[in-house]
Amino acid sequence: MKRLLAVLALLFWAPLALALSPYFYGNKVAAGEIPAVLDQVGAKLTKAGFQVVGKHIPPGLPGYGVVVVTDDGLLAAVRKLGGANIVGAPIRIGVKADGTVSYMNLDYWERAYFRKRFPQVEKAVRATQAKLARALGSGRAFGGSVDKQDLSDYQYMFGMEGFDSDKNVVMERLSFDDAVKTIQENLARGVGKTSKVYEIIMPDKKMAVFGVALNDPKEGEGWWVKSVGDDNIAAMPYEIYVVNNKAAHLFGRFRIALGWPNVGMGAFMRIVEAPGVIRDTLTVVAGGAP
Repeated sequence: MKRLLAVLALLFWAPLALALSPYFYGNKVAAGEIPAVLDQVGAKLTKAGFQVVGKHIPPGLPGYGVVVVTDDGLLAAVRKLGGANIVGAPIRIGVKADGTVSYMNLDYWERAYFRKRFPQVEKAVRATQAKLARALGSGRAFGGSVDKQDLSDYQYMFGMEGFDSDKNVVMERLSFDDAVKTIQENLARGVGKTSKVYEIIMPDKKMAVFGVALNDPKEGEGWWVKSVGDDNIAAMPYEIYVVNNKAAHLFGRFRIALGWPNVGMGAFMRIVEAPGVIRDTLTVVAGGAP
């Protein structure tokens, strides 16, 4: 009987063990104004060997912020893979004014970004994840879940956009340098009511990624993030990336769903315009017309 119960327990837990959540909670820090909380978390990450590349206080989401860092091991993995995998370079950590800390589960996000090539860099991803846990604490996972095997070709629903969607490309320029310069200048000017949160550029590989604050009070990130769940703040900011001479983004029905996999269709219908608005905004940032 004991053996039978053990077998049944394994059968019950096996499917759960194959599912991954997008975020982990870390240890809480002292509560305070968001800039001060961001500084506390940034100091922890710097001490642990991460490089802080940006901080983000999303408009329309009072009491929330994000620190963005890089890690040498993860950057080397991204460099090895090349191309659109550059979106896997930034590591996002969310904070709340009450001192709550959350951060990306890289095992989840990088499976979706690196796809069939994830096994080539899995060791580096796991090492960076362990480093994050040591720096920030290893709390419970949250934010929904997706089966491991589904992340390499993730779609929220059959027929929706995936990582390689044709809708990702927003602009084609004359060269990589031209594409990067255009984005840098437009973010500095606040085109489309945006601003730069971070940039990670690998010119020798002709790939770059920029974190973009979507600041429009009516159509920016504040309104739709609140609709799908602001506790998943470590999904932000949105990004635009460059590979060779093409500027692209991850289309909203993929990117938002990946960051909020537990949100039902009803909530997504309330933000049905968001993917198009984001695409239009990032098209302008890349130098095009919406």
